[in-house]
Amino acid sequence: MHAYLIIGTNSEEVKGSSRKLAEKLKAKILEFPISKISETRELRNITKLSFNSPTAILINNVDEATEEAVNAFLKNLEEPQENISYILTASSLAAVLPTIISRCQVIKISNKQIGKSTNKDAEKFLKLTTGEKLALIDKIKDRGEAKIFVQNLIEVLHFNLLNSAKTKLKIVMDLEILIKTLNNLKSNGNVQLQLTNMVISLE
Repeated sequence: MHAYLIIGTNSEEVKGSSRKLAEKLKAKILEFPISKISETRELRNITKLSFNSPTAILINNVDEATEEAVNAFLKNLEEPQENISYILTASSLAAVLPTIISRCQVIKISNKQIGKSTNKDAEKFLKLTTGEKLALIDKIKDRGEAKIFVQNLIEVLHFNLLNSAKTKLKIVMDLEILIKTLNNLKSNGNVQLQLTNMVISLE
């Protein structure tokens, strides 16, 4: 395996796991962002060069990169180069494209207490009336907070999709709405406008 995806909400634990993994691979770490398509292209040019010693390219917060950038990055995972491995990190598996997940060994850092509380909040939100939902999202102003909020909703619906026998079509439709909202938030769409459209579309 030449690609690894570390999932965790605690940034220090994620950093520690990245370092330990690089040590296990006996590789030096080269940190590189791919939040934009231009950065992905730059990384592509760098990895065309030959590396004399094992190198782990660390890409933090791959779940925050644009879909265009991630799709361009896929070529790196599909065409592994000698002495190069990839360590990707993300706060939520639900926000990572399935094409990335399928090409990585996933390492989850458990934070059960946080997971349970955020999922409970997301479950409660989904059961609120439209008016109550709009009142709640009105308090979310920060883009980072909004992305985490939507990611938690996606995780709950993923769980419901796997465990529900009756309402799969509705869950799939709602997931599409949430994923579109998340992508728009990543692309700097207006936070309140995106969340409001999400709530209205979910009904």
